Amino acid sequence: MSRKHVVVLDYGSGNVHSAVKALAKAGAEVTLTRDATAVANADGLLVPGVGAFDAVMEQLRAVRGDEMIDRRLAGGRPVLGICVGQQVMFARGIERGHDTEGLGQWPETVHELRADVLPHMGWNTVDAPEDSVLFRGIRHERFYFVHSCGATEWSIEGRGETTRPRVTWAEHGERFVAAVENGPLTTTQFHPEKSGEAGIQLLRNWIATL
Repeated sequence: MSRKHVVVLDYGSGNVHSAVKALAKAGAEVTLTRDATAVANADGLLVPGVGAFDAVMEQLRAVRGDEMIDRRLAGGRPVLGICVGQQVMFARGIERGHDTEGLGQWPETVHELRADVLPHMGWNTVDAPEDSVLFRGIRHERFYFVHSCGATEWSIEGRGETTRPRVTWAEHGERFVAAVENGPLTTTQFHPEKSGEAGIQLLRNWIATL
């Protein structure tokens, strides 16, 4: 079988080279680009994100990444968002007084976590659904987080097993969304590419769905 082709969106943010290496180790053929045709034609698109919500949204829009992501999802084409790449999928982000419109795939608002210590940096466990495909075989592993903000609510339920989003949670001061599996859109708040063998296996699990 030929390897699945995954594009890592190169829009000026994110730990892109680590993500490329991790995807390759997980068995994908990987291209780092912002070319719209390559993004549209890839088996999977990975959207990285590091830094502030508003800055990531500005960088995405500057290369029309928001349009590329929306077109893929509208066509049922798989997208994986990582860290701030997860956060921008929500409707809004409020960070250090900046209220920024996100991509609006989900209605919730991302905000600073109510925790004694920020950022939330280091290894943490997650609470994944038993039927999770993303966490198959690694539900009890630890993953590497670096963030201060997150979504602490989730309202979309879906209809039936085929459309019900699978939401994974973690806790740092309060419970927050650690990962989502929602049709063609999959996201993680943590960094799989920094999470050792568990992170590579998670990427393998995602690649297997493409």
